[in-house]
Amino acid sequence: MPPRVVRDIDVWGQAMEKFGVRIYGLGAVILGLLSLISVDFAMQWQPVPKGVPGHTVLAYASGAAMMAAGVAVQLPRLSRFGAAALGLLYFTWVVLLHAPRVAAHPTNIGAWNGVAEISALAMAGLVGFALLWNNTERAAGLSRAGRLVFGLCPLVFGLAHYTYAEFTASMVPAWIPPNQLFWAYATGTCHIAAALGILSGVQARLAARLLSVMFAGFVVLLHIPRVYVDPDSRLEWTMMAIAISLTGAAWSVADSIGRRPAKAALNPAAEGLS
Repeated sequence: MPPRVVRDIDVWGQAMEKFGVRIYGLGAVILGLLSLISVDFAMQWQPVPKGVPGHTVLAYASGAAMMAAGVAVQLPRLSRFGAAALGLLYFTWVVLLHAPRVAAHPTNIGAWNGVAEISALAMAGLVGFALLWNNTERAAGLSRAGRLVFGLCPLVFGLAHYTYAEFTASMVPAWIPPNQLFWAYATGTCHIAAALGILSGVQARLAARLLSVMFAGFVVLLHIPRVYVDPDSRLEWTMMAIAISLTGAAWSVADSIGRRPAKAALNPAAEGLS
């Protein structure tokens, strides 16, 4: 194959490898902008009590941090640091805001679903950082860890779809055949199948890729039309931003599967070890 063709293929591959991380960052930019406009946190996804001291200042700071990290993801020199920052921000939401709810209501699937959504985004930050970190052995280890935790999250999504089937069905556009309840159960089943594929390693890359496609379908068929109908609804915009973030998260996880770690360079300085 001519060198120019090989080079073009390599450039295209590198661009596509960053595609999922950039979509993930785009979702964060929207979430951050919503916080700054509303001077509030991301509703039930970031359930900070109104009575917390400095609520307004913290909301501004949180929104600014989300926007800054999301923008950094789009910039070549800052992308891996932006992904890491987003992962840490989401992890903070899990520990401080969602984990206490699960501890108080351990049998509530809704509480677990909140943990799963934000945990998936936190792990996507870790995976994204590893993807952009020269593909070293250490990066591969971080990627595997993030992927395993991420893989648990669609299991919870699937259980939530089954447990709250009527509510899930109400979100499905009525014009899609055969009926709304069918898609509530079908998408729940797809979530569980994707989780099993990612966790077991059986067609894991395909499972994560199809999970991303399903999330993208939610954005196009469900959230964009709802935002169009009610453009002033912060809830609709927030749901769309979360779905966009999850789309990028799952795509990044798919990109991380099957990658070969780069061999250590002969010159330690090339690996930043000097």
